[in-house]
Amino acid sequence: MFFRPLRIAAVALALLAAAVSSARAADATFDDTARFLAGMQPSADSPLTPLTKDPGWQRHAKFFDGAFAQLEQRQLSKIRNWADVNLAAPRPTMFYMFSGPDFLYANAFYSKASTYVLGALEPVGAVPDLTRLPRGSVGAALYNVERSLGSILSFSFFITKQMKVDLHTNQVNGTLPILYVFLVRSGKTIRNVEMVALDDKGGMHTGNDTPGPNATRGVRITFAGSDGEARTLYYFSTDLSNPGARAAGFLKFCETLGPGNSLIKSASYLLHSGNFTVVRDWLLANSATIVQDDSGIPLANYNTRQWRFFPFGRYLGPIGEFPGRYQERYAELFTRAQPIDFGVGYRWRMHESNLLLSVRVPGSESAPTAETTSSAEPPPKRPHPKRLRPPEPIPPPSGRIYWFR
Repeated sequence: MFFRPLRIAAVALALLAAAVSSARAADATFDDTARFLAGMQPSADSPLTPLTKDPGWQRHAKFFDGAFAQLEQRQLSKIRNWADVNLAAPRPTMFYMFSGPDFLYANAFYSKASTYVLGALEPVGAVPDLTRLPRGSVGAALYNVERSLGSILSFSFFITKQMKVDLHTNQVNGTLPILYVFLVRSGKTIRNVEMVALDDKGGMHTGNDTPGPNATRGVRITFAGSDGEARTLYYFSTDLSNPGARAAGFLKFCETLGPGNSLIKSASYLLHSGNFTVVRDWLLANSATIVQDDSGIPLANYNTRQWRFFPFGRYLGPIGEFPGRYQERYAELFTRAQPIDFGVGYRWRMHESNLLLSVRVPGSESAPTAETTSSAEPPPKRPHPKRLRPPEPIPPPSGRIYWFR
């Protein structure tokens, strides 16, 4: 008689465990959620699978299939081929400052990295349970994802003003859904997603930990490629201007992972400004190689005794949105550039893009000195009229644009 309550309790626990297990089984996995957002079929037993019968999702899937196939053929495969030849011994970690959610090009240039660190102003955002979105709103959520990716699929960069609007609207918002799409469209399998925060010393906090003031919010995504090896992607929403970089622990955290390889692309020429010298000096001190277009670190800020330069493509100067950033020394360097068969950066058309690979001389891994960098912004030089073609404006997207013609 005394065992009966215990038996009832055991049965109740078993039923509770079964209910919890059933609820978890009904939840969409991170990877299935990403595949659904990317227009890729989720696993057969996913609760998202019935939603793929919706005509809106099927249209979305067809659009993304075409867009990513053309992008792969036109740019990404060619970038990977270039990287295989020119980035022979990449470090385990790659840094991508002013990245937005651009894992797509981080992976194309550094497909062998085991840790990716992306940092930009855009918020992390969230991906809700898509099965609980109000009826009829899934199509709107997918359309918002398409709009957010429009410029990078077409031009290789995000248009910041447009992205600020797109990443704050709709229930699927922020950089996280875009990271999801880029990961699975790059052939990755997402294993885990965890919100994290950095304190001002660079220490990482998870769960209910208190990071204190000046916390830097981010996300840690664990994923695997075709080889099955686990890799990590960090994205942090952070202010990289001098005051923001000094107050936050983001660069301190990055330093624990370096030295690494750095990518700077379509960075609005911020590193040419006197208000971004902290992150500029950090990159020069903590990078083994830097791949950049001319919107990255000015050539004048490199110590030529510490770096070797390998120019690729063609330097036509900045586009019209960024006057006064023409670099005479950059133009001289690119008179001996090797050709590239892809476009990248603001000059996104093939045969008009420039790419500079800077490689640190072995044994010169020291902090930057006054000779290496300067906090003063060098005065812009007037471009030689024969060297600089008239700048071309960036075509602004409007409405629903099918970028590939």
